[in-house]
Amino acid sequence: MKLHDLLHHLHLVVPYQGDNPEITSIENDNRLVQEGSLFICIKGYTVDGHDFAESAVHNGALAVLSEKELPLSVPVIIVSDTTRAMAVLADAFYQQPTKKMHLIGITGTNGKTTTSHLIEKILSDVNRSTGLIGTMYTKIGEQKIETKNTTPESLVLQKRFHQMLEAGVDTAIMEVSSHALHMGRVHGCDYDVAVFTNLSQDHLDYHKTMEDYKHAKSLLFSQLGNTFSPDKPKYAILNADDSASELYRKSTAAHVVTYGIDHNADFHARNIKMTSAGTTFEIVIKEKSYPINIQLIGKFSVYNVLASIAAAFVSNIPLDKIIESIESVKGVDGRLELVNAGQEYTVIVDYAHTPDSLENVLKTIQSFAKKRVFVIVGCGGDRDKTKRPLMAEIACRYSTDPIFTSDNPRSEDPLAILKDMENGVIGKSYISIPDRKAAIVRAISQASEGDVILIAGKGHETYQIIGSEVYDFDDRVVAREAIEER
Repeated sequence: MKLHDLLHHLHLVVPYQGDNPEITSIENDNRLVQEGSLFICIKGYTVDGHDFAESAVHNGALAVLSEKELPLSVPVIIVSDTTRAMAVLADAFYQQPTKKMHLIGITGTNGKTTTSHLIEKILSDVNRSTGLIGTMYTKIGEQKIETKNTTPESLVLQKRFHQMLEAGVDTAIMEVSSHALHMGRVHGCDYDVAVFTNLSQDHLDYHKTMEDYKHAKSLLFSQLGNTFSPDKPKYAILNADDSASELYRKSTAAHVVTYGIDHNADFHARNIKMTSAGTTFEIVIKEKSYPINIQLIGKFSVYNVLASIAAAFVSNIPLDKIIESIESVKGVDGRLELVNAGQEYTVIVDYAHTPDSLENVLKTIQSFAKKRVFVIVGCGGDRDKTKRPLMAEIACRYSTDPIFTSDNPRSEDPLAILKDMENGVIGKSYISIPDRKAAIVRAISQASEGDVILIAGKGHETYQIIGSEVYDFDDRVVAREAIEER
């Protein structure tokens, strides 16, 4: 694409009239720049892309987008906000891919990953060609690509959507984080369906207050647009049992569809019965009920299933096909995942890393646990410190044997993180073991028949971040080895 044609999409107050080279790629990492690239200078938390503009030119950049004058030998186009401009240019360069597919976005504190996978399974089972973007990976057809963030930055995101179209994908499902919404990473995404799971405390290191956090998530619903189209209707799928839904209802012009358990909703679950093997319930839609038997446990799993059913239904999937698909799901990696090596006690790995999600999982375990409940839990470093004592208190309240340990301490001292947790349970019984492997081994060495061990916080993750180093670490692998070596 010619530089002039690309910049035309920015609608600059003073139009650019300089050289007009052919732009073959857009990059914001100077190391990825090749001959023909447009390099965009982005100010990050730790580095400033403006400092690498000269290196980008040396690597072949034919133009640079900047927030200030730079002494370079190629055209420098100055804008007030390169991050915002990058979203516009990425959408234009990759030919507005989301306008050519059905796009479903899911936001909320907990349940995004499970809900996205459930929706993807339903759509795949009716032969939709799907793409998936989220915490665990990006999936294009059958190809999986590692991801750094739950929601990639706009340049990567639009490139992935373009790759999906080239691979024949007609429907994309993605997790949309509050960070991404606040930073504008999803600007340019033409969502057809936006799903809200729930809202509870998380990310207050970034958003500072729950009101700011709640507002950030409302942006997904406001970005559904302000017009109506009978040929391409937009839907907001809201949790009727979460008070934040009222704000999101007011934030959108899209058609609102609700789901819930405790309050009346368009997709309403009743007569819920749980065992350690699964859950049965009736879903009521327009006063007609349908029995459902899922291989997932916990009230929160019912919410995820309801949200998935609603999203698939408004995506024109027949209800009988939706239910058939949902009932065949055995689970999602790292979400209430059983580690079974023939032991007489139960070991569960779960991603629960917020107070609300930890409480939900422990309550679910309490519903079928016959004896002791061990919970191994930590809190991430360089993240919301206010939730640390809350996590510890919940662990002590809902388990018989709480063990505090390291999660991903990052740049923080693991002992300092544990101290923050311990401040929430003064006078209560618990054990602190900084080494995560040692904590897992301790619980497994003490468990007996009928006990349940929950290893919380990391779920599907296969690494642990200590300082600036990333080490191989998978709770499931460590637990299995400990069971076998016992």
